[in-house]
Amino acid sequence: MIRASRLRVSVLRAFLTRVFLTQTRQERSRQERCVVGIGLLALAAASSLLLSQQVAGGAAPSPMVTFTFDFPHSNPAHYSITVDATGRALYECTGTVAENSEEQTYRAEFDMSPESREKIFDWAKQAHYFAGKIDSGNGKLAFTGAKSLSYQDGQRSNTARYNYSTLEPVRELTTLFQNMAGTLEYGRRLAYYHRYQKLALDDELKHMEAQARSKELNEIQSVAPVLREIVEDTSVINVVRARAKELIEMASTAAGR
Repeated sequence: MIRASRLRVSVLRAFLTRVFLTQTRQERSRQERCVVGIGLLALAAASSLLLSQQVAGGAAPSPMVTFTFDFPHSNPAHYSITVDATGRALYECTGTVAENSEEQTYRAEFDMSPESREKIFDWAKQAHYFAGKIDSGNGKLAFTGAKSLSYQDGQRSNTARYNYSTLEPVRELTTLFQNMAGTLEYGRRLAYYHRYQKLALDDELKHMEAQARSKELNEIQSVAPVLREIVEDTSVINVVRARAKELIEMASTAAGR
């Protein structure tokens, strides 16, 4: 309960920071400032409540790393992944599934593999917990999305923003989190197609399997629940169920390494 609350607080903090960064001074109307102000008060209240829960339960704050990505007109236009030192993780995004569908917020909680969790916190340490500048500073580089990396524990609370970084641990973190987001986006679309458009499942799973085999995805176990739902649904054609089963087996093999 406490870990899930801390993850949601971190995601809310990342969202509110994004609002302030993307709005110009002229765009911040009185009403918008009021909404953000209320959000900040809610964040402070949630943090205060969480701290009181941890103190009452004798729990020390668990270190957390958060990656956020914002790219206007892409889908999703925004997402964040937060993981704590136990491997409990939360994915949050804002995007659409179908071409004419409304933009919605999607959240998925999952347990990250020990391998990825250890890499993330090791690379965060190598990057000095994002206490300094991590952007390359090269304004000639193409814009590849506004990114941020944050680290919070009982002693530190650092956030660094960048377009591109020459620091190897930051580059490794970026690739890992982006591949993870790719997996979770497949999970989001598969859940939608399974419910509303089953004929689209075959192509989606075919593309997912190809990317998984080329090492462009990771943490496939994070979407195992929706894959199992497809496997167990006898109204889905056998070839689709077989693809979903193969991906589950790939996730199990990766977890066993």
